[in-house]
Amino acid sequence: MILVADSGSTKTTWADIESGNKVVTEGLNPYFSSEQQVLEACAIVRQQFKIQNSKFKIHFYGAGCGLPEQSGKVAAWLAKAFGTSDVHVETDMLGACRATAGDQPALVGILGTGSNACYYDGERITLQSVSTGYILGDRGSANHVGRVLLNDYLTHHMPEELRLSFHDTYPMNNAELMDAVYHQPNPNRFLASLAPFAVKHFGDDYCRHVVEWTLKDWLKDALMPLWRQVDDVVALHVVGSYAKAIESTLRLVMEVDGLDVGTVVADPIDGVIEYHRLSKKS
Repeated sequence: MILVADSGSTKTTWADIESGNKVVTEGLNPYFSSEQQVLEACAIVRQQFKIQNSKFKIHFYGAGCGLPEQSGKVAAWLAKAFGTSDVHVETDMLGACRATAGDQPALVGILGTGSNACYYDGERITLQSVSTGYILGDRGSANHVGRVLLNDYLTHHMPEELRLSFHDTYPMNNAELMDAVYHQPNPNRFLASLAPFAVKHFGDDYCRHVVEWTLKDWLKDALMPLWRQVDDVVALHVVGSYAKAIESTLRLVMEVDGLDVGTVVADPIDGVIEYHRLSKKS
C-alpha cells in the first residue's frame, strides 16, 4: 500500500493510490498543529482505510514542511501514528509541481489559504520565492484577501453597503474579530475564511479591485522574479481552492503581463495519485 497526502493549512487529503479512495482531515501544518492533532487525524485515516499493519509507504506533501526541522517533526509524528518507518515528507509546493507538471518544466504556484511559487525543472524545484508566512507574506492568497477585507471593514474603508453585508455574513463585533486574529488558534484559516465574501461580491468594484490587486501583488513579488530567471517559455500551473474560485480573473491578470496560465486545479491530490502510480516514482 502506498498512501499519499496533500496537506495545506486548512485541510489534508489522504489517498490510497491503488484504490484511489480518499479521506479528508484537518490541515496539518507543523507551525500550527500539535503532535496530538496529527495523531488524531492519522487515527481517522487508519480507521477509514482499515489499515491493519505497517507494511506500507507514506508520501506526505505539506505546508510548513520546507525546513528540515519541520519536515523531520512531521515524519516522526507520522511514523509514530502509522507504525511505519517508510515515511517521506516533502513540501506542498513539490506536491503541486508533481501534480500539475509531472516531468515537464513549469512555473507552479499555490493560491489557497496561503501562497507560494517556484520554478520546477521537471524533476525538482530549482528556484522558489521566499515564503514569509501569513503575516508578512502569502501575497495573492485567500488569507491576503481576508486581511485586506477585515482591515478595510474595521477602519471603515470598505463601502458602507458592503460593510453591512460583511457584518451579516460574519456576525461578530470588532472585539471578536480582533480576538480571532490575535488570540485564537489558526488565525490564517480565519482570515482565509473571509475571502469567499470577495468572490461572492466580485461584481462590486471594491471586491473586484481587492482580488485583482492582491493577485498583482503576488505576480510582482513572487512570480516575476522567478520568471526573469527562466530561459525557456513555460506555463504557470496553479493549485488551490481559492485559485479555482477566481480562475477567470487569475488568467486575465497573469496574461496581461504575458504569463500563460496552464492548469488550475482546486485540489492537487488526483495529480499526486497519478504521479505515484508510476512505479519508478513510488
